[in-house]
Amino acid sequence: VHPNVSQGCQGGCATCSDYNGCLSCKPRLFFVLERIGMKQIGVCLSSCPSGYYGTRYPDINKCAKCKADCDTCFTRNFCTKCKSGFYLYSGKCLEKCPDGLEANNHTMECTSIVHCETSEWSPWSPCMKKGKTCGFKRGNEVRFRDIIQHPSARGNPCPATTESRKCIVQRKRCQKEGKGKKNREEKRKKSNKDESKETRQESKGRAARRQNREQRENNNKTQPKKRKAPNKEQDLAPVDTAH
Repeated sequence: VHPNVSQGCQGGCATCSDYNGCLSCKPRLFFVLERIGMKQIGVCLSSCPSGYYGTRYPDINKCAKCKADCDTCFTRNFCTKCKSGFYLYSGKCLEKCPDGLEANNHTMECTSIVHCETSEWSPWSPCMKKGKTCGFKRGNEVRFRDIIQHPSARGNPCPATTESRKCIVQRKRCQKEGKGKKNREEKRKKSNKDESKETRQESKGRAARRQNREQRENNNKTQPKKRKAPNKEQDLAPVDTAH
């Protein structure tokens, strides 16, 4: 052991030196060199810092630096996050995305181009003019469709979602609002009148039936009761004269 090497170190070091810091780490910790000016100091960490990736060996665990365009990486050849100005694609950091892909400035990744998608057209609306369906011969009818998928930055834009075309219908007069209201009022009054008439007729019928029933009851009370006819067989029966 070098005279400058110490066994009683702080901060997770297994061995250390006053000049170089940690020389080896305790189990499960990663050894990494940090530059301070022109000097490199060894430190032991539980995980590798940003811009480094960890590798485990039987004798030591080390933190190695990612590529210059990587912010974080899994291995030296597989980046998980790129530095500013680069776009991530399949573990690599690119200044420009390949053909068929587009740069997503929100995630800083190369993603697939998404084109607009729409639903089927709705049926044509009734022929109308100025919001009415009567009082004209030539009008317009419209139909609609919905956007199912909005496009990405380089995707095909969405087409029109509304179509209009001219239409011809048989002219018919519009019913005036006042006249229509008057007709509805007359129908309502007539309906109420008919209902009242039916109610009166039903009341008269019930009164007549009640009067007839009472008259029959009175007749039954005033008529004398019929005497029961004698039994002729009993009158003709022989009289016992033995006594």
